[in-house]
Amino acid sequence: MIDKQVKNVTEAVSGIKDGSTLLFAGFGAVGEPVELIQALLDSGARDLTVVCNNSGTGEVGLAKLIKERRVTKLVCSFPRTSDSHCFEEAFAEGAIELELVPQGTMSERMRAAGAGIAGFYTKTSAGTKLAAGKETREFDGKTYVLEKPLKGDVALIKALKADRWGNLVYRKSARNFNPVMAMAADLTIAQVKEIVPLGALDPEIIVTPSIFVDRIVEVGQ
Repeated sequence: MIDKQVKNVTEAVSGIKDGSTLLFAGFGAVGEPVELIQALLDSGARDLTVVCNNSGTGEVGLAKLIKERRVTKLVCSFPRTSDSHCFEEAFAEGAIELELVPQGTMSERMRAAGAGIAGFYTKTSAGTKLAAGKETREFDGKTYVLEKPLKGDVALIKALKADRWGNLVYRKSARNFNPVMAMAADLTIAQVKEIVPLGALDPEIIVTPSIFVDRIVEVGQ
């Protein structure tokens, strides 16, 4: 019997190693798997590379990981937000490396990783510092930049509901990066508000199929 449920967030993040590359879902605080990130913090994991839309807010979730110097590299689109002081302080000290990636490019790089695509060309960043050192090519007289897949060891994501197989549905914009991140990691861990009986989810509304999910934990948030 397939059952991907785990008892709690501690069990959910067990086995994540120092030096791992982690994909954190969320657009700002929306769809951010805060409880899983806190469990990761409690686990003591460090020297992490984190891929996320932004650098965290306040002193919770990703921001707290950065504050405690657990993150050595951040790959994101918006490192500065309304309250990104933890990242700004770490960056000023030289305690964290930043790879700035345009938002659409970051999403497509993860989708490429999940789909087995070796790379793709995009006009985004052509002629800017972000394209420095990257292969370029002309199509129809316009310059395109070669971008490579962005793969994670572990993805921490958040959904509204799941069944025990790991099929997921999301709540409105909380969907954001969750689906592509679920595809792009070797291990995908999802926190959900509710785990429902098998068959309770309408197949038409399932966004992330169970094949992309390895562990699910109900947190009621």
